Amino acid sequence: MTETKKYRLLGVDPGTNVLGYAIVEVENRQMKLVALGVITMQHLDEQQHKLKKIFEDLQALIRRYEPQEMSIEAPFYAKNVQSMLKLGRAQGVAIAAAITMGVEITEYSPKKIKQSVTGNGNAAKEQVAAMLETTFKTKLEEKYLDATDALAAAVCHFYQSKSLPGGGKKVKDWAAFVKENPGKKL
Repeated sequence: MTETKKYRLLGVDPGTNVLGYAIVEVENRQMKLVALGVITMQHLDEQQHKLKKIFEDLQALIRRYEPQEMSIEAPFYAKNVQSMLKLGRAQGVAIAAAITMGVEITEYSPKKIKQSVTGNGNAAKEQVAAMLETTFKTKLEEKYLDATDALAAAVCHFYQSKSLPGGGKKVKDWAAFVKENPGKKL
């Protein structure tokens, strides 16, 4: 892949009531936010209707923005087993929606996503959002924390992937990162 080719990533933060999504475009090792939003399903009573909405709405987003890859947050252990099952179903349907459209999938743990974006795997959602505001030089609305989590998943994939322009570059410590990225505002 050449450095000048535009490349789009879809980030997804799965949920059964609110699913966050973000589209990031990469060109010349620079990320640009294209779309950020949520798919809401609180108005739907039946679980299968929620899953159908996730599938159809994500496929519509894929048709509209044509991402090459999707990064998705993996379910994490929760005390409520039913919640974990529902979240796993939402993630599975999101993955199926992308796979059937020819989009490659990469899954990241919440801790890995937070660590990639903030340097701290235990960062709060607000810290992640603040770092993303700095990275994209835009104000992110607090009411869309699910969408900012999806954006964080896309950014994590950009940083982790060796196949993307500018992605996958490893540095040994913070000082090395700053030296390698002199123009990056932190």
